[in-house]
Amino acid sequence: MAESDKSKKKDMDQSRHTERGKKLILSLVMITGGAVVAALAVEEFLSPNKIFDGGVVGVSMILSNITGWKLGILTILLNVPFLFIAWKNIGHIFILKAAYAMALFSVCLSVFEGLPPVVKEAQPILATAFGGVLLGIGVGFVLRGGGCLDGTEIVGILINKKYSLSVGNVVMIINIVVYSAAGIRFGIEHGLYSMLMYFISSRIIDIIEVGLEQDKSVMIITEHGEMIADEIFRNFGRTVTFIHGEGFISGTEKDVLLCVITRAEVHDFRRLITELDYAAFTTFTDVSEVIGHKAR
Repeated sequence: MAESDKSKKKDMDQSRHTERGKKLILSLVMITGGAVVAALAVEEFLSPNKIFDGGVVGVSMILSNITGWKLGILTILLNVPFLFIAWKNIGHIFILKAAYAMALFSVCLSVFEGLPPVVKEAQPILATAFGGVLLGIGVGFVLRGGGCLDGTEIVGILINKKYSLSVGNVVMIINIVVYSAAGIRFGIEHGLYSMLMYFISSRIIDIIEVGLEQDKSVMIITEHGEMIADEIFRNFGRTVTFIHGEGFISGTEKDVLLCVITRAEVHDFRRLITELDYAAFTTFTDVSEVIGHKAR
């Protein structure tokens, strides 16, 4: 009987490792495809028409136009410091995926730079529309794979961990500064086109990465509440709120765990809960606003 139990446990462990490997491969495929598409959008549609992305990529585009430096080099140089800062404050898996996405994105920018642009200069509407759609698709798949292309996301997460300011508000403030700088340096119309492009890409990201609001409220119904709560704290540095419940049909006692996480944590959070308790009932709800401090 003991041998049978050991065999079952070994099979379960093997199955978990196999499933984890498949998810990792799928994640890397999405990040790879997303980074390539995003770089294509920037070099073939946006950059030739001086339409700028937000965040670190937008700053890199502005500096590239002013100094003549290669956009791919500027992008990776400006992103690297944020990765080092975040290494001790955010999950290492996320940082490694982000580093891979940023490095591939920068390489692809250099590759596409030598190609003739799909939309040439003096066609800003076409560049704004198609560039925004392609950029949204690329960034959406990178986020869905658990990575990110821009250090601005990391800045938002770090500030969100210490203050009540949401990731979305931090990113919005930074982007307002970037687009204002673009408008001042290259003309107000370029700043306005850039803002329009960002709006388009954001809507596409929402479609690709389901429920991409900046914060998520998570409710977990499980029979292993303490174990899951400990793992959430160990992996994400967040405490949870316990509510004791009872199954209507089974009559068994249930633990209901509540917490709020950022959008960048959804991928790894979902994976963790599935591994700990496959039978757990978990819901992710969009949070438009958080007042007060999240439980840590």
